Amino acid sequence: MSTSAIYIYHQHLLDYRFGGEHPFNQQRLVLTNELLADVCALDAGQIVEPRSASMEELLTIHEPRFIEAVQAASAPNRSKDDLNRAAQYGINTDDTPCFNHMHEITSYVVGGSLRAASEVMSGRTRRALHLGGGLHHAMPDRGAGFCVYNDASVAIASIRRQYDARVLYIDTDVHHGDGVQLSFYTDPNVMTCSIHESGKFLFPGTGYVHERGNAEGFGYALNMPVEPYTEDASWIECFETMLDKVIRYFRPDVIVSQHGCDAHAYDPLSHVHCSMDIYLHMPQLIRAAADTWCEGRWIALGGGGYDIWRVVPRAWSLLWLTMSDHPLLTELQHNCSLLLPEQWLNKWQSHSPVPLPLTWLDDPVTWEAMPRRTEITAKNKEILQLALQYT
Repeated sequence: MSTSAIYIYHQHLLDYRFGGEHPFNQQRLVLTNELLADVCALDAGQIVEPRSASMEELLTIHEPRFIEAVQAASAPNRSKDDLNRAAQYGINTDDTPCFNHMHEITSYVVGGSLRAASEVMSGRTRRALHLGGGLHHAMPDRGAGFCVYNDASVAIASIRRQYDARVLYIDTDVHHGDGVQLSFYTDPNVMTCSIHESGKFLFPGTGYVHERGNAEGFGYALNMPVEPYTEDASWIECFETMLDKVIRYFRPDVIVSQHGCDAHAYDPLSHVHCSMDIYLHMPQLIRAAADTWCEGRWIALGGGGYDIWRVVPRAWSLLWLTMSDHPLLTELQHNCSLLLPEQWLNKWQSHSPVPLPLTWLDDPVTWEAMPRRTEITAKNKEILQLALQYT
């Protein structure tokens, strides 16, 4: 098996967009790619193009009538009836509006995750990153939360079907990974594990500790809902404890992880108050778990992240540095004030509506202290104990 990592990308992934002022902005992929290129961390030999998912592959997760509704609403000449029908399936809403060629473009996003899965499971590489993926809110019968088709679920279904492997799905997006959880809620061979802001305060309103799976899948869904304004130390403690317990309990053959980076304090759509530290440490924990338990097999996907200037490029770059064994990662661990490349800052500052950070990592000491820190940390520990009590 190769020790290399591959980076799934093609500019066509930028076509997955909802237009206007919609917060889901794939310009973040360009910003990330250029940041990695400017530090000599991404070259053409590491990039693998996605393919398109077939109808048969989509049907492993999604219902035929839903796919038909998406196809009809994807046509540039779609009718009012097509749009009304799409709205019944969660498409053509404020969160997930229709766009031209939506079916074809999202099939390509799904195909990127399928390509990542096949490259890892075949042994051609140990690790694969597909930042265009991670559309974890799409359900079998509807779209939701900026997600049309669920690429993570389709990729996991493919792994199960072709390799009969036990899959651990880890979701670190600030929003609960509800679509993937539902897709495998009765399957004891897929364990879904999500750390997110409590559904009491944030979309999609799910992901409570009592959601543990059903029938043969009972015990194979695990949720760690953290309190609003959770900070680095508490988040990392919860994640590390949860991951260690889960991987020993489940003993997977492969890890599929979703890396929304919207738990950062700058993100406009959530209330968790973490810094770039969690995006430095969390991928290293997953990498170590994959190396120890899965012979290195790790498929990582993108996800949410709505401060595309200050947060997403840094967080996703740290993920790739971890996956690709880049020496910059070691330097960051010894120098928390390491500067971002001047070339990248100079190019993008004029486009950014906010001042860009000058360093890879943040200095939370300079941030305003969060009230109720002690109470929030204690509450998270209490919830963690409840989440893990049957694992």
